[in-house]
Amino acid sequence: MNLLRFWFSFFLLFFGYNLNAQDKITLSGSITDAKTNETLIGVTVSIVETNTSVFTNEYGFFSMTLPKGDYTLEVNYSGYDTDIRKVSLNDNTRINLRLSEETETSKQLDEVVITSKNKANIKKPEISVNKLSIQSIKQMPVVLGEVDVIKSLLFLPGVTNAGEGQSGFNVRGGSADQNLVLLDEATIYNSSHVFGFFSVFNPDAIKDLKLYKGGIPARFGGRASSVLDIYQKDGNSNKFSMNGGVGLITSRILAEGPIVKEKGSFLVGGRGSYAHLFLKFTDNNNLAYFYDLNTKLNYKLNKNNTLYLSGYFGRDIFSIGDSFTNTYGNTTLNLRWNHLFSDKLFSNLSMIYSDYYYGLTLDFIGFNWKSGIKNYNLKYDFKHYLSNNLKLNYGANAIYYDFNPGTIEPIDEDSSINFRQLDKKFALEPAIYLDAEQSIGNKISILTGLRYSWFYRLGASTINYYQNNQAVTYDESLKIYEKATPISTRYFGKNKTIAQFNYMEPRLAVAYEINNNQSLKLGYNRMVQYLQLISNTASPTPLDVWTPSDNYIKPQIADQIALGYFRNFKNDDYTLEVETYYKGIQNRMDYIDGADLIANEAIEQVILNGKMRSYGLELLLRKNTGNFSGWIAYTLSRSEQQTPGRTETEIGINNGNWYRSAYDKTHNLAITGNYIYNKKWTFGANFILQSGQPVTYPSGKYVYQDIVIPSYDSRNNNRLPAFHHLDISATLTPEKNISRNWKGEWVFSIYNVYSRKNAASISFAQNRDTGKNEATRLSIFGIVPSVSYNFKF
Repeated sequence: MNLLRFWFSFFLLFFGYNLNAQDKITLSGSITDAKTNETLIGVTVSIVETNTSVFTNEYGFFSMTLPKGDYTLEVNYSGYDTDIRKVSLNDNTRINLRLSEETETSKQLDEVVITSKNKANIKKPEISVNKLSIQSIKQMPVVLGEVDVIKSLLFLPGVTNAGEGQSGFNVRGGSADQNLVLLDEATIYNSSHVFGFFSVFNPDAIKDLKLYKGGIPARFGGRASSVLDIYQKDGNSNKFSMNGGVGLITSRILAEGPIVKEKGSFLVGGRGSYAHLFLKFTDNNNLAYFYDLNTKLNYKLNKNNTLYLSGYFGRDIFSIGDSFTNTYGNTTLNLRWNHLFSDKLFSNLSMIYSDYYYGLTLDFIGFNWKSGIKNYNLKYDFKHYLSNNLKLNYGANAIYYDFNPGTIEPIDEDSSINFRQLDKKFALEPAIYLDAEQSIGNKISILTGLRYSWFYRLGASTINYYQNNQAVTYDESLKIYEKATPISTRYFGKNKTIAQFNYMEPRLAVAYEINNNQSLKLGYNRMVQYLQLISNTASPTPLDVWTPSDNYIKPQIADQIALGYFRNFKNDDYTLEVETYYKGIQNRMDYIDGADLIANEAIEQVILNGKMRSYGLELLLRKNTGNFSGWIAYTLSRSEQQTPGRTETEIGINNGNWYRSAYDKTHNLAITGNYIYNKKWTFGANFILQSGQPVTYPSGKYVYQDIVIPSYDSRNNNRLPAFHHLDISATLTPEKNISRNWKGEWVFSIYNVYSRKNAASISFAQNRDTGKNEATRLSIFGIVPSVSYNFKF
């Protein structure tokens, strides 16, 4: 309680605190797109005379403090014309600026835009952060012609996944469940459609995305590796418009327009696949398709208050004949209230609902299976612009979790299956945070942060208790781990506390500007992850179940430090980013051999707590200007896991030695480029090369009753063959008919040009005819050509 009083008093102090002397003036406002009135995130707002720069926040708002006088205001944003104007400041002034998209006649301003953008990277105390524009993502060739936000991340340093057709992504050697994925602040628990072939994010609906691999601000918590922060477009409040695309596998359409012109707008976008429709013309009655819906409403009540309502709904359906049907997907809803207390204090209150549902129907057995996770999140964030040299971000949030490990229902009264509900689990995760961004002189910028989080595992549940509090026993004669037998149980009523935790999570980032073109940065952050994904596969599957930390499953605690060098070359035509990092994670779950995870009500009986570490070197070289642009990313890294014995007599997992984690990729090279040939034709290419996925191959064999059985040695001691492919694309934009608003383009692409048969897995089995052991290599894609048509009116 003393801690709570301290933080409450601290917040009250800054609500009333005003550092301005009487001769200081506050210039504030918002930056929007002139055509759509869409707010713009991360716009650079500069005062030429004082060399002062600030950036718009997630809602396009900025604030800066200056002495009275006349100034030159310069506003820069990549892809938009630079706005330069004179302003006279005699009193506090609010100004709302509209930027126009860059045209052919304004291309001479490219250098100004790029220079400002990259100098912000030099000065700002952000480290291990990557931002991709939607325009860049749409120019990348992709499989089956579908623009994919998640797959575009794989071309950034430090980001990989488990291979083709695999869901999720891995950051700096971490697992996919260690990534916090947010869409308009709402948690997305499964970011993939069709088992990883597509992502859940409709690119037409996305305005901004940023990936935090380290240097994570204190407002984020709950995951050990990264944060992917994505915002949807608000909608065009000036006029009605539509855009979309038709491809071989999927189509999409998005409509936006004003509710009240320049005060409110709506956005509705839909997307779906239809390859399954062609199966109806054959004897094949299997199905595999997805659909999703993006929505957003916003309304400006007055100059100080704006309401937003955004949502997402998506579903995947997969079935094999009449015997098997699988349905899963995400649902999110967020109601937000933006309020300006003053020109220096901006607030955002959010009420958020997230739901991940998994359903399975097995007609041949006669039951339905349902599982999932829901959360209800209330958060209140403040941005306090105390001065040009000091900005505070602070706030609080509380998340209530509802876990359903599994519900089994009979399909009908003739089913032999009885209804069964696995014990539901509940938890509460409150947190408070404070970030302070401060400039010290002209050379040093510091971002210091502190997050304090609590976690309460709540009833109603029945909890097992074990001898010596160990849910896993060790057989010294056989040298194997086995499930322990409970010695007692205890029922905890609704909202009764079963286990509780609390942690301090400090954050620090420092930028030292060597000169206008280069800087050094240092970052440290601690992240605590209270939710665990029960999965022993390299890539998450829809069936994987989330569970809260408790008496046996401890929170993961991640400490990461990073050091980086950043430089701009040749008038900012080129930029170089070099980072090295080390990340250590406590309480990383490991599974005993032969662990059964599905419908396991005592999951603690197959889990041991170990630790994890990853370290590496990342390089990113970009070419920013000219008809040819793109980047080269390379990562040299190692990711390892260790689960030693709990006593001197126990051998632990893998004999207690460090072993490669399933996410270890020693080498990762990604190259992407885009070439503007003329007004009609644009060409793109991607190349990716990664070390193969760590796997465990048989190291020997023995015969039991005439059956050859493979034996295994160290975990993940082998690798799949190297993973690589080359993709190309060509975009044809026909000349627009001046008398029509319609604008279209054709996109032709070839995924995996040289038809590399990358191994998704290699399995070993005995040939029944010859009796010999055989290795079978499974590949998902060869060469995949595609064509799609995009339109806008």
